[in-house]
Amino acid sequence: MTNERIDRELWTSFASLIRSYGAAHGLNSRHQAVVEVGNDLILLRVGTRWLRFTPSEMIEDNNRTVPFHLNHDGTATVGEVTEEMDLTAERLAREMMQSE
Repeated sequence: MTNERIDRELWTSFASLIRSYGAAHGLNSRHQAVVEVGNDLILLRVGTRWLRFTPSEMIEDNNRTVPFHLNHDGTATVGEVTEEMDLTAERLAREMMQSE
């Protein structure tokens, strides 16, 4: 499998995880997570807050930008933290739902 295909599969998987965890954490919230997905953009919106992912960075609604990368070993790096991709998606969705 080429690196481009791996990157595309990881991107699609991460978007799916963000969507699933956003929905799960929204069950006990007055807000719902809305996820928009494009070839090089994932947008997670909850109420007035949002997170925007590109293949190289995560931008928060306060315009704070941190490095972001999906790694070929199934991990994700946000800033200086690297963890399993599903744990990253769950944590970020939970934080968004709790903060709104």
